[in-house]
Formats: sequence, structure tokens, C-alpha cells
Amino acid sequence: MAADPRSRTDPVQLQWREMSGEDRQREYSPSSAIGGDFSPFIEAYVQESEAARVLCAQAGNHLTEIRYGPGEFQTIDLVIPHDADGSTPLLVYIHGGYWQLLSKRESFFAATGCLDQGLAFAALDYTLAPAATLDEIVEECREALRSLERAAADYGYDPHRIFIAGSSAGGHLTAMMGLAGIDQSDGGLGFAPAGLILISGVFELEPLIGTTVNDAVGLDLEAARRNSPMLADLEGLPPSLLAWGEIETDEFKRQSRLMANKLTLAGVDASLLEVPERNHFDIVLGLSDPRTLLGGAFADLVAGQPIGS
Repeated sequence: MAADPRSRTDPVQLQWREMSGEDRQREYSPSSAIGGDFSPFIEAYVQESEAARVLCAQAGNHLTEIRYGPGEFQTIDLVIPHDADGSTPLLVYIHGGYWQLLSKRESFFAATGCLDQGLAFAALDYTLAPAATLDEIVEECREALRSLERAAADYGYDPHRIFIAGSSAGGHLTAMMGLAGIDQSDGGLGFAPAGLILISGVFELEPLIGTTVNDAVGLDLEAARRNSPMLADLEGLPPSLLAWGEIETDEFKRQSRLMANKLTLAGVDASLLEVPERNHFDIVLGLSDPRTLLGGAFADLVAGQPIGS
């Protein structure tokens, strides 16, 4: 007998609307795939970020903080190669934490790998929920990127080669910045990102309503749909790499696959990458290391080569 196309063994076909509330809670809790304790990975972010700051300073690279608004968390940590000449690409990293955890402090780990490849690096901070709504967080990220575009000439990176990466909720925010890059209204960025790296992202937000994730975020149906890049017109987005770890819940894998499919149907150059033996939390640690699958794919994207070439 043919398999039910809605079977839970096929994450692409599984529809979240058919799931119980308990199942949605589990599927949208990424730590459920690793036994529940993600604290060792957060500690790794902290340690690797602190080490990166020290190494950047010791190597004589220019490390600075850019303020893009008056709020406490409206800042960006930026590091520039000492030989930046105006053609240097920039990677902007937007952290995850379901819009309610983490900060730029834990998000600097990719800096040294970027510098080794001749890239500038920026870790973007934003006000967390519930102090900010998701609409406000999205707008903060837009303003941060506008500030980075305006500052390019001052620091020697190329405003036309700004790549944006994000993990988990940061993957969602990265996709929203891609949409802002093709928006020519006052709500747009004013420039088009050169590429997007969407790592273990969530791109349709309605399934989060009714889970504990939403306790702090406070999404209603309208806000969830308004902030779901999966539901937007994706035509015109830049080349995009969608990656996730092998050890993830089915729903996170499904969301990335469906987002990639919609990007492809919109004519966007979209590549998929599942990284073996990595989970929702540690996959991102390979972002700027070209020896890893994710880091190699990112290096290909920056070089304008087919992913995995």
C-alpha cells in the first residue's frame, strides 16, 4: 500500500495543521532533538566569541561598535580586515534565540574565520521580546543594516557585497531582511543584500501560536502572517543558501525545504544543505570555516560559484 503523503515520516509532506498542540510544542522546540539541554552550545558561543574578539585585536584588525538607534541593544560589533580597500565583502550575522534570548555577545564566533578569508564581519544586536514586538525587532534589523550600508565608505567594505546570515530566529530575520532589500518603499533597506545564508530558520510563524515560544513574543494571527517570509512574494531575493543540521526536528527541516522550493519557484537561486551529525545549535559554528560543509558553501556563495563546486 502506498504511504500516506501526510505521514510523519516524510517531513516535507507533514502539515503542521494536522499536528496536536503537544506535537507542535515538541517540533518547534529544537532542543527536543538533543535531549533538551542546549546550554553547552550557548557556552560554546560565548567562549568562541570571546576568543574571536581577543584574536581580532591581537591581529591588529579594526574592531568597533556602531550605534544604529538610541536603545540599549541597538548596536553592532564590526571588525574590519587591516587591509580593507573598499572591495572587501561584509558578513552580517543575526543571532537566534526565538527573538527572546541571546545577543551580539555570543554571536562573534565567526569573526576570525571571516577575517582569514578577507571578509569584514558584523554581529547585530536587537531588543528582545517581550520588550519589543516582532514588528519592532524586524524594523531594528532593517535600521541596523541601513547603518552598515551608510558606513561602508568609512570602514572600507563594499556596500554592494553585504551578505546576511542568521540561525534559527536569526534565519527568519535574515529572510525578512532579504524581503526588505527588494522593497523600494520607505520600509526597505535602500540596498539589495548580495546573498542570504538561512540556517535552521523558521519561515512560517503561525505554527508557533499556542506554543510556549509565543509566551514572550505575543504573536497574533495577523502579526504571524505579516512576518512570515514563506507567505511573501519572494521574487527578486538574492542567491540564498538554506542549511540545517541532520539532528533537527522534522518541522525545522520541512520549513527550510518548503522555503527553498518557494524561492526556486520565484526564480531565486536557492541551494539546500543538510549537514550530517550537526544539530540546530552547533551547525552555525562552522559558518566561517571553509573546511566544514556549511563554511565551504558560504565561501562558494561569496565567490559567486555554484554551492559545493
